[in-house]
Amino acid sequence: MKKYIVFFIVLAISGFVFAENKKILIIIAPSDFRDEEYQKPRELFEKAGVKITVASSSLNISKGMMGLEVKPDILIENVKVNEFDAVIFIGGVGAQGYWDNKTAHKIVQEAIKQNKILGAICLAPVILAKAGVLKDKRATCFGTAKNKITEYGGKYIGSLVEIDGNIITANGPLASETFAKDIIEVISIK
Repeated sequence: MKKYIVFFIVLAISGFVFAENKKILIIIAPSDFRDEEYQKPRELFEKAGVKITVASSSLNISKGMMGLEVKPDILIENVKVNEFDAVIFIGGVGAQGYWDNKTAHKIVQEAIKQNKILGAICLAPVILAKAGVLKDKRATCFGTAKNKITEYGGKYIGSLVEIDGNIITANGPLASETFAKDIIEVISIK
């Protein structure tokens, strides 16, 4: 028994967090999502024991800006937010296709209504802003889109990663690892 207690204390001190039995929905654009914003979080989520489901507006193979190919599991119109602990939107120029997408907005609003963790990175936080959930919330995004955050009532911070309640936003590829670690930490204690 003592061995196990010591083991978990060492893991806690080292910063390793368990998120087993948690489920994350990752939403990518059908093309031109940002490869590393998908790859690094997915890798870290899987290491933490999280079950991943990938959604997109097409079931065809999605191709990232740098050539990564991902086969989505489900269409965004078939997403049931209540089945997930967190919903994450991946950035890249393809994310702009969801900026005015009513289905994406409905997913965002449902995630907030159901008290889920809601994340977006790079250009994807604009989806959250346009869905109306960033009003009076601190958020970050890729620098070229910061005016969209403020236009819809968000408080643009400009940090690498920003957490405001259940909303976690990140500014781009360099934030991928920190973004993923913050999501894992938050869903682990929820």
